[in-house]
Amino acid sequence: MIKSPSHSAFKLQGKSFNSNDELIDFSKKISSDIADFLIDWFDTKAFVEVKTSGSTGNPKIIQLQKIHMIHSAKATGVYFNLPENTTALLCMSPNYIAGKMMLVRAITLGWHLDVAEPASNPIKNSNKNYDFSAMVPLQLHNSLGEIYKIKKLIVGGGVISEELLGKIQNLKTEIFATYGMTETITHIAVKKLNHFKKVIASETKLSYYTILPNIKISIDKRGCLVIDAPKISEQRVITNDLVELISPTEFKWLGRIDNVINSGGIKLIPEQIEEKLAEILKSRFFVAAKKDKILGEKLILVIEDLNIENLNNSRKLIILEEIKKSKLFSTYEIPKEIYFLKYFIETETNKIDRTKTLGFLKEGY
Repeated sequence: MIKSPSHSAFKLQGKSFNSNDELIDFSKKISSDIADFLIDWFDTKAFVEVKTSGSTGNPKIIQLQKIHMIHSAKATGVYFNLPENTTALLCMSPNYIAGKMMLVRAITLGWHLDVAEPASNPIKNSNKNYDFSAMVPLQLHNSLGEIYKIKKLIVGGGVISEELLGKIQNLKTEIFATYGMTETITHIAVKKLNHFKKVIASETKLSYYTILPNIKISIDKRGCLVIDAPKISEQRVITNDLVELISPTEFKWLGRIDNVINSGGIKLIPEQIEEKLAEILKSRFFVAAKKDKILGEKLILVIEDLNIENLNNSRKLIILEEIKKSKLFSTYEIPKEIYFLKYFIETETNKIDRTKTLGFLKEGY
């Protein structure tokens, strides 16, 4: 049985608490979702049930051991040097692991936590400064003018575009990308994103993730990452993420093996192609496979554009010319077809749902 007491220094919205019940009652005034999680956190069960994001499959409910969540919180505190009395902002949904773990870190480590609505610019109207927070890329993009209010920021839940990387380089805030999943209780590795002199993600240390304390990594026969972290998972976590091991503590993420496209016997990793395309395209986009009688699968490019009524074949030809002229792509990496959609379908955590989005292209696809 794991007890989950609050650290004596913990504060929520500037208020200290004499008991867990007092904290739960107060949290109900802030958010019913936060209150529901705290009720689960302080009950007698050794685990909490958490919903996965659904970005790599159908959302599901899994059980996470509370002691593992506590270990994860402590590892983050050590890595980022965030002791008791750290001021932190929760601006992500507490319905998912990223939001829940901000609460667990604060309770476990004795932080002073404030809560903001998980809006696209959660610190716009705040007059306070914080030591630490977590955001998704969209929130960071929309908060660039106010992000100085946060000393250290972790960003997860999506890819950081080349454009956004350029915009954050000279910001005072230290910004890090995270690697992890619900099963690993958020991040098990992080990489620095700003304060680099040269910003080409595929060619600099920006590409490398560094693992947190008490984590071991390896790759399996498929070239996918295997995570051995006994303090946060009783079993080894075998992922579907293709990686390159740089050192025993560093790796470069290449893409999802599920997404690999076999085009005429050439294996294409969509995420690597998308990283290059990000230097050319400003709208949201992704690449995918389309069945082909000769190649088996051929590479296509899907672009989100609100002005779809004004798009035509000439626009597609212009994009193809830009791709070819960039000289970043091999012959096989140049899309064979381009499609435009007005809107992309998203998961509950605002990631692009590629499968459902491609469903819109079935007519003639």
